[in-house]
Amino acid sequence: MSEDSRITRIAGRAVPLRGADIDTDRIIPARYLRTVTFEGLGDHVFEDDRTGGGHPFDAPQYQGANILLANQNFGCGSSREHAPQALMRWGLKAFVAESFAEIFFGNCIAMGLPCLTVSAADSARLQDAVEADPTQELVVDLEAQRIQIAGDAVAASLPEGPREQFLGGTWDALGQLLEAGEDISATAARLPYTSDFQVG
Repeated sequence: MSEDSRITRIAGRAVPLRGADIDTDRIIPARYLRTVTFEGLGDHVFEDDRTGGGHPFDAPQYQGANILLANQNFGCGSSREHAPQALMRWGLKAFVAESFAEIFFGNCIAMGLPCLTVSAADSARLQDAVEADPTQELVVDLEAQRIQIAGDAVAASLPEGPREQFLGGTWDALGQLLEAGEDISATAARLPYTSDFQVG
């Protein structure tokens, strides 16, 4: 894979989103599942939650943030890929939470969006720090498995398999297939039942 696919660290400002069991129906309402593409979904992230005002995704101090700080079981509910797609299109590049729903986690990995877990105490500590000073930069360090903030750091965890995929740039399965197009076509040409097969 190319160097461009490797993800070792993500730096930027964060948006804290408090609450356990935030599900994919809240992240992107079901009425947006009928879209043909994922384009424009970022405009509708947490749309129904944001109607009353005061939502972090509306707050001026969090605009432009690219790291989400969440709590337990983030991304639970239905398995829709639209949820991480919408969050990515809002501008997020990494997620830090106490835990993630398994399918949401898997969808994020396939899209190049690291999901690191921290303890409940450290999650609250990070959220408190960002709420006190939203301008400060966080660094999500996949190599060291830690979150750095204001000269401090908390331990974070990412399963070894996805971690190796990010560090090696092999998380992008489609990219790997496209890079191997000539090899795939050559192999297909040698097989009697796929002699007319071509990639690209």
